Amino acid sequence: MAVRGGPGLLWVLWLLSVFEAVYPLNSGMLFPQESSSRELKELSGLWDFRADKSPNRKQGFEQAWYKQRLTETGPVIDMPVPASYNDITQDPTLRDFIGWVWYEREVVVPTRWIADEGTRIVLRAGSAHYYSVMWVNGVKVTEHKGGHLPFEAEIGSLLRAEPSKSCRITIAVNNTLSLETLPPGTIQHFNDPTKYPDGFFVQNIYFDFFNYAGIHRPVLLYTTPKAYVDDITVVTDFKDNTGFVKYKVSIQGATSATLKVTLIDRDGHCMASSSEPSGVLQVVDVKLWWPYLMHENPAYLYSLEVRVLVSDKGSESEDVYTLPVGIRTVSVTSSQFLINNKPFYFHGVNKHEDADIRGKGFDWPLIVKDFNLLKWLGANSFRTSHYPYAEEILQMCDRHGIVVIDECPGVGIKDIRSYGNASLTHHLYVMDELIRRDKNHPSVVMWSVANEPAAEMPPAEYYFKTLIKHTKALDSTRPVTYITDSNYARDKGAPFVDVICVNSYFSWYHDPGHLEVIPIQLNTQFENWYGKYQKPIIQSEYGADAVLGLHSDPPMMFTEEYQKAVLQSYHSVFDQKRKQYVIGELIWNFADFMTAQGITRVVGNKKGVFTRQRQPKSAAFLLKERYWRLANETGRLPVWTKYPCSL
Repeated sequence: MAVRGGPGLLWVLWLLSVFEAVYPLNSGMLFPQESSSRELKELSGLWDFRADKSPNRKQGFEQAWYKQRLTETGPVIDMPVPASYNDITQDPTLRDFIGWVWYEREVVVPTRWIADEGTRIVLRAGSAHYYSVMWVNGVKVTEHKGGHLPFEAEIGSLLRAEPSKSCRITIAVNNTLSLETLPPGTIQHFNDPTKYPDGFFVQNIYFDFFNYAGIHRPVLLYTTPKAYVDDITVVTDFKDNTGFVKYKVSIQGATSATLKVTLIDRDGHCMASSSEPSGVLQVVDVKLWWPYLMHENPAYLYSLEVRVLVSDKGSESEDVYTLPVGIRTVSVTSSQFLINNKPFYFHGVNKHEDADIRGKGFDWPLIVKDFNLLKWLGANSFRTSHYPYAEEILQMCDRHGIVVIDECPGVGIKDIRSYGNASLTHHLYVMDELIRRDKNHPSVVMWSVANEPAAEMPPAEYYFKTLIKHTKALDSTRPVTYITDSNYARDKGAPFVDVICVNSYFSWYHDPGHLEVIPIQLNTQFENWYGKYQKPIIQSEYGADAVLGLHSDPPMMFTEEYQKAVLQSYHSVFDQKRKQYVIGELIWNFADFMTAQGITRVVGNKKGVFTRQRQPKSAAFLLKERYWRLANETGRLPVWTKYPCSL
């Protein structure tokens, strides 16, 4: 997949052609920010909460709980937002609850917001799992299908209709999974009264992480002027020492406006400007966005400042939005992954949004700790297994140069009924949402449309051909993959991807305890995949469980020694193949994480090189030594980074 070619004029023409792709959603989803024209009001904190434990889980809708205060319809408890609700209380029925839960909070909205009819007031939730309905003062304002991605509604007119009222926000969230959701699942009822209580059912899932639920990311109110910047799309390129920033600005709320687009460097200097809603900005002596450990000045970000000025009946309003921009290119050959025309080797991790108590709830201290550990390891990349992560995490990646494979929630597509038209339609829409949200992040270099689907099934060929074609139409500048563990000869989706990503667990799930099979089977895996498809390969998962402090010599499964031995055996093969067509290795997993209860998991998955509390196992030191060695082999690092102990 090449995205480069031609002299300067052809460069600009190519950049213009990129925008022939259509983003079908009606509006943009710019990350809320404060500016001279915009304000934010965070609603994080304690909300009133109740789980609808009625047999059909519909009592809240039947009794219209949203029409009055939640406290007036029954008992409530305190629930922090953002957080998963599962591990907050001592109630085991809430930990494994399936169905509707209700959140409510009353908010004081600044008087000036309501008094000024030229101010838009928007209510936004960063993520809730998985189906959400939102009301304000008893009036439904929006609903959203699917977790992990934001949704919002403009509520200014509703608040102004009764300005003396407070703003009562009610959000109902349902974590039930069906064969048509992402991820898919099924509900199984057990009706034998000699074995199960009345109404007993379970949620079956096809993924190996706990089905945390609730409002997982911040809820907030934000304002914009009536005429505002709705969306910005950027595509970047460079030739020699000149950078190109192709931009497109979408404005809502005005038929005519004066526009000023300015590209500013880190020192506040104007590098280029325009008054057009779309065009190409040229940057002389460009500073490229480079990954961590690939350049002495990684993660360089410019700022694209967009100012919209509207005059109406003698009054003027201005909206200001600033987008971080990293100028870089991505391309793929039959054996290499190139960033800025230089070979890039992924040495990183897979992660989960998962931690004690908060579950998948957004938490800044945890995020900063994880990034410190990533840089300590010498990791230059991670994959958002198995769903989109918080926007703030991608912003951290942009600032620190951590490369991202951005994955949608298409994990566990195992049932043939999940390949139907309804499932495909939803999957396409989720990719629309994901790309609309994350398209401008320089750290995002590849889209992953699924993880370990049953791609050998006959419907998979049409499903993934359609899905991948659609994803490329939305964004032609990044390669597309999905993660496979299927037989290379029967995988019906592999012909359509740009990079082969393979998960394998030799000597763990296959031939457990036999370390001697790894070199043979891993080499065979690589040769088979590359021989058939002639595409670069990433080992997207590998590893073994290890319980911290459990030791054995000779190594035995679940000990720290066995985890290290598995990694070392994989690494010896990687070192042979990375000189040919293997372009990356991502350990499973960065840290231990919670799973559903079962006989194969002892309080969660223990394949992390760090514990769930972010303490290192022996494998973390092994990985650190390897990743820094791989980074130093590039020969492009400043002296201080060649000694990780100095970090």
